[in-house]
Amino acid sequence: MPGLLLGVDIGTSGSKGVLVGPEGEVIATARRTHEVLRPRPGWVEQDAEKAWWREFCSISAELCAGRRIEAVAVSGMGPCVLPASETGEPLRPAILYGVDTRATRQIRELRERYGPERVLERCGSPLTTQAVGPKLAWIRENEPDVWARTRRFFTCASFLVYHLTGAYALDHHSASQSVPLYDSREHRWIEDWADEIAPGVELPRLLWPDEFAGEVTPEAAAESGIPAGTPVTVGTIDAWAESVSVGVREPGDVMVMYGTTMFLLQVLGERRTSPNLWGTVGIDPGTYNFGAGMATSGAITNWLHALTGAPYEELIAEAARVPRGSEGLLMLPYFAGERAPLFDADARGTLIGLTLHHGRGHLYRATLEATAFGVRHNLETMREAGAREKRLMAVGGGTRGHLWPQIVTDVLQEPQTLPTVTQGASYGNAHLAARALGRATRETCWNTPSREFHPDPEAAQVYDARYHLYRRLYESTKDIAHILAREE
Repeated sequence: MPGLLLGVDIGTSGSKGVLVGPEGEVIATARRTHEVLRPRPGWVEQDAEKAWWREFCSISAELCAGRRIEAVAVSGMGPCVLPASETGEPLRPAILYGVDTRATRQIRELRERYGPERVLERCGSPLTTQAVGPKLAWIRENEPDVWARTRRFFTCASFLVYHLTGAYALDHHSASQSVPLYDSREHRWIEDWADEIAPGVELPRLLWPDEFAGEVTPEAAAESGIPAGTPVTVGTIDAWAESVSVGVREPGDVMVMYGTTMFLLQVLGERRTSPNLWGTVGIDPGTYNFGAGMATSGAITNWLHALTGAPYEELIAEAARVPRGSEGLLMLPYFAGERAPLFDADARGTLIGLTLHHGRGHLYRATLEATAFGVRHNLETMREAGAREKRLMAVGGGTRGHLWPQIVTDVLQEPQTLPTVTQGASYGNAHLAARALGRATRETCWNTPSREFHPDPEAAQVYDARYHLYRRLYESTKDIAHILAREE
């Protein structure tokens, strides 16, 4: 009898694990929560041993006890940068993905050194706060004691794989987000640029996400509860694992991910680039994607929840009673700068139209509408770059309650589909493990639709007008936001 598949994902604010049977059936799940570290404005970090490895072991021990595990696959938020010694010992907390904006000067310097057009052509993506290279350069320049001992760098998933197997490896997709270190046309490291940016750092072996990197060692088995010898895939970044979980694989398929940050992933029929998007290698050889991530979305609803002390259920119910357009309230959701398509680390959150009439329900609805406008802005940017969406799949914790995806559907005037299984990236990891074993293929479908959100035509007029004001508001206030950002 085939054994079970373990998929684990380490996210920004929590970790999820799932045990899956050979036909995709969910056997058991586990969840943990953690927080990010914000030691300074613009810095976002995590303790890799505690938030990544220890949480993984807690989840795996709970799920694997008394069960036969046939394979393991992992994913994590990314791209993160964790400098490590030759033996894999973390030398500082991991610097997280594009929400960490400390390396803005290094981004400018690398753009000047290599040229933005050349970087875009070779790497597929521009140099932004999402890029790995500038963060390595920041460590080298600002933490010389750390850099003197740095011999390797890990992402979230590759750190787990190293702990489990001892293999120093990275998947091609994650490598394609390690701008400007990876050539997305030739699927290889750009060694001369890597030598300049991170001299003395060994680059990991490259594999595809559905390939095994190694087997669980006896030492890792003792900590994780996974039997020694169990094969482990190389892992990948969480959004791409989540796209596998919902069958987003054909050109024109788009995944809209409602989480701490809003993320969009579109499958392309061919390699395309845009200075306002991330052009990445896909999960499989010969596939490409556009990625677009907002810096905050669910993070703002968390902020409102903490600020007001109101339960989420009350905030959502109050927001649902507020008319479209939030009765004259408009927000820019750039509370931590903005990633795609602005790539402006000094953008700031803005509320305009406030009156004494507005309450917390107005604020909550304005937040949901602002993130919906951000989704529309990114989809329009993808169209301008030659991509065309055909099917939108809504995933993530923010789809619960259904108000948020309905607002996005009304703003876009396009339907969205919600999947039946909502375990997210951890479920996609289990699918990748099945593929590595030869028990599934790229076309194997484990997940089916459960609900479709349809646009209300009456919403179009209100939201079209608000969207154009949203676009104007950034241009009208960005100079002020930049001045204020320098005072933080």
